[in-house]
Amino acid sequence: MMGQFVFRNLFHRPVRTLIGMMAVAVEVMLVIIIVGLTSGMLQETAKRIEGIGADIMVQPSSSSIFIGFSGAPMPIKIADKIQELKYVEYVTPALLQFNTSGGVETIWGIDPESFRQVSNGFVFQQGHDLEGPDDMLVDDWQATAKHVKLGDTYTVLNHDWKIAGIVEHGKAGRIFVPIATLQALVGAHDKATIFLVRCTRPEHTTDVMAEIKEILPNNKVQPVKEYMSMMNSSNIPALQTFINAMIALAVTIGLLVIFLSMYTTVLERTRDIGVLKSLGAGKLLIVRALLAETLLLAILGILAGIGLSYAVRAGFLKLFPTLSILITPGWMVRAGLIAIIGALVGASYPAWAASRKDAVEALAYD
Repeated sequence: MMGQFVFRNLFHRPVRTLIGMMAVAVEVMLVIIIVGLTSGMLQETAKRIEGIGADIMVQPSSSSIFIGFSGAPMPIKIADKIQELKYVEYVTPALLQFNTSGGVETIWGIDPESFRQVSNGFVFQQGHDLEGPDDMLVDDWQATAKHVKLGDTYTVLNHDWKIAGIVEHGKAGRIFVPIATLQALVGAHDKATIFLVRCTRPEHTTDVMAEIKEILPNNKVQPVKEYMSMMNSSNIPALQTFINAMIALAVTIGLLVIFLSMYTTVLERTRDIGVLKSLGAGKLLIVRALLAETLLLAILGILAGIGLSYAVRAGFLKLFPTLSILITPGWMVRAGLIAIIGALVGASYPAWAASRKDAVEALAYD
């Protein structure tokens, strides 16, 4: 009986119900997409570093978790010192330059030969490896996003590069150029941002790290696996604060719309509430009915929000192929719980106000 009553009340005003449901859906979608975007980008970055095949990363002591922001303070000759260590198979230096002209991207300056040794080389879809000083490699996602093809000219850092090859994504960055040319362009002669070390066997990683720390005590030395585990929003305070702020904004929007919707519902159903009270309905029944209606509205909104999240994700990926948006069941559940709590909080006062209405006054309400 209660279920039928709630269901019919919910669809008595379909437009208002749709607005309330969409408010919850947008709230859920914002939570899922914001978290999915940040988590996806961090995870995708970590996977690309892992895809190189190195065991150890050597960085400046002041480097951030985002290696593209670390500059180039290390002499490239460090690679020769590391190469001499026992259990070190290959070392490759890389110069990373962050670029915001025409989009946000990180250019990797690499030494083709040593990078090939550490990473076992690129998987080429078209073209060939870096040969000339102005050659550039781009991965397939970058080529799709920028609408470039083999042989095209790609202008970055006020320099014209020739697309020499298109490689499979998943290894280091998306744009690769000769390290010597990039050093000259950014004024970082004989400097590097990071050194990637491949050990003779993975189990020698700890021993090699200890030796590197002895000869380079002022540098950050960490295994690639540790770097991967660090790539989450909880290790980046500013990013976690941003996520929390966006979730709070989404919850506030949903709460206010639910409050307005349920408050309007109570005003419109004043006479109905009077009838229920005249028939013996208690305060608890009135509150339960309105909160059950809100709960059903929230559940419908959650389902719509999950569907909307996938639609928004598909739209983003079509417009920006290099993006990575990770939608996980865990955050679907969290977003749903946040939406339900917000909806019930928003409906609590209207339900309480409805339960306190006098039956005689409610029946006389016009």
